[in-house]
Amino acid sequence: MSDFKLPDLGGLMQAAERMQREMERVQADLGGKQVEASAGGGMVTAVVNGRLELVALRIDPAVIDPAERGMLEDLVVAAVNQALVRARELAGSEMSRVAAGLGLPGLPR
Repeated sequence: MSDFKLPDLGGLMQAAERMQREMERVQADLGGKQVEASAGGGMVTAVVNGRLELVALRIDPAVIDPAERGMLEDLVVAAVNQALVRARELAGSEMSRVAAGLGLPGLPR
């Protein structure tokens, strides 16, 4: 005879529903959190929220030179991309914390 037991499907469904509600709450909270990143030694700074939306862009007036437009564009792209990386890390960390807190089998605790 095998000692295999079927999982409690009702309990799994309740846990899945709790996880979905908690994930929705975290996603809403992420919209209020912001990360920022700079390029060019702080000459260009991008601020991104947890929903991966660019919410602010600061450019030091010293780099606004029509002759150096390409450099400024590169700095903007670099700052925005770095801020997006940080926002994804923030979102991943928050979601992992939620999953671990629910104690679902097979997920890290």
